[in-house]
Order: sequence, then structure tokens, then C-alpha cells
Amino acid sequence: MKELSISTHNCIVEQDGHVLIVTLNRPEARNAFSPEMLLGMYRAWRLLDEDDELYCAILTANGDTFCAGMDLKAGAEGQQRSTEEFMAVMAEVPNVHWQALLRDNRPGKPVILAVEGYALAGGTEILQGTDIRVAADNAVFGVTEVARGLYPMAGSTVRLRRQIPYCLAAEMLLCAEHVSAARALEMGLLNKLVPAGQSLAAARDYAARICANGPLAVRAVTRSLREHQECMDEAAAMLASDELAGPVFASQDAKEGMRAFKEKRPARFTGE
Repeated sequence: MKELSISTHNCIVEQDGHVLIVTLNRPEARNAFSPEMLLGMYRAWRLLDEDDELYCAILTANGDTFCAGMDLKAGAEGQQRSTEEFMAVMAEVPNVHWQALLRDNRPGKPVILAVEGYALAGGTEILQGTDIRVAADNAVFGVTEVARGLYPMAGSTVRLRRQIPYCLAAEMLLCAEHVSAARALEMGLLNKLVPAGQSLAAARDYAARICANGPLAVRAVTRSLREHQECMDEAAAMLASDELAGPVFASQDAKEGMRAFKEKRPARFTGE
């Protein structure tokens, strides 16, 4: 595994084979967002989109808190500083912070979440931009903005009600209470619970299983999952799905997959 040059002090970006590992690295501030962290995440998601050798990503964090969201102490006193580099990027990409938080322009490949400890406010908001979610059994979630007189701007008022039942989304958003990992699993917000300290290992297992499949097919399925939602007319969604399927079936990977099945061997996909 190698660390990439796009890393920042608060966001470590590494590549392990076909997997990009993005680690929030501000444990002294409970991994609250900083300009350096947002810049690192933004760069990571754009690299995931652009590099054909990357098939999926894992988002995790150092320390005993996954993410506390916005840095309220800095924000309350007007002290949230922005690095010159971040401001330069924002001048060119005004929604760079929303891209970093997986609200806008999500990468077209799966993102797996590995949570240890508290994931509150923005920590639960970014969860909703990921595809497969693993949490330690001691994790705690919550969209807590209204308790501070704030609004959850990273997408929860739109996404949460689409991912879990409406009444549960309303409860989370309006009551601003903490939700245990067990309850989050019960709600359908998570895929799997593991013992504390094991979330990254479980996320790596999911990544390995994804990487064993045809990358073009995985990308097309990911796009369909995100774009063809239940609010879309079923017939129109089916037509749009067929458009994604055509290039996959015409690919060399599809031929290799069928050939490997016939020859009773593992497929050797190339992404072509």
C-alpha cells in the first residue's frame, strides 16, 4: 500500500491494488472538517473517477471518533481557516466542499464506509453518499444540526428519507438524537456491524469482493443504483437501465466472464 501525493495533513489517501483508501486524519479535533480534510477528500474522489485502475474506495478515519462534522468551536468564533490551496481550488470549483462530502458529483465507483465511534452531523451526512456501510458495534450516529440551530446542508433532508422509512428519517432529523449502531442497522442505514476495531478489515473484505468482479459492470450497476431511484417511472427506469447494460455486454470483460465460466476458472477482467 502506498500513500499518494494528493494526501493532506488531515486526509491521508492511499492505494492498495485496485482500492483507494481515504482516511480522515484529525483525531485531536474528533475528525471535524477542516479545509485540508475537504481538499484531500475532493482530490480522492476525483482520482477515483479518473483512474481506471481504481475499482472502489474505502472511507475511514484515524482515532476513536469517525467524524464530528463541522468544527463548531471554530465556526462559533469565526476562526475556521482556509488554506490558500483550498481557496484556490474553490475559486475554480465553487462546490468543492460538497463534492468532498459526497453531496455533489459523487464518484462513479462504489464507496465503502468503515466507522468507529461517533459519526455525528456531517459524519452521518457523508454516510448517505456511500454505497456499502460497515460500523463497529460501539458506533453512534445522528443528524444533530437542529440541536445547534443549524440546517443539515450536506443532503440529509433529501437523501435520508430515500434510504430509510420516512418516519425514521423525520425522527432523526427533527429530534437530533444519537442513534446506536444496532438501531442504525435495524433502520437499514448500515450493512453490517463488527466488533470495535474491525470495521476497516470488514470494509476491505467488501472491497476485495467488489474488485473480483468486472469493473465496467460494477460501474454501470453503481450508476443505475444511484440514478434510477424509486421516484422514477419504472418503464423509464428500465429503458435507462438497458442503455447502461448495452456497453457492458459488448465489452471484452463480458466475453471473458462467460469464457471463464465455461472453462471453470476465475475470470481475468481488464476493464475493456
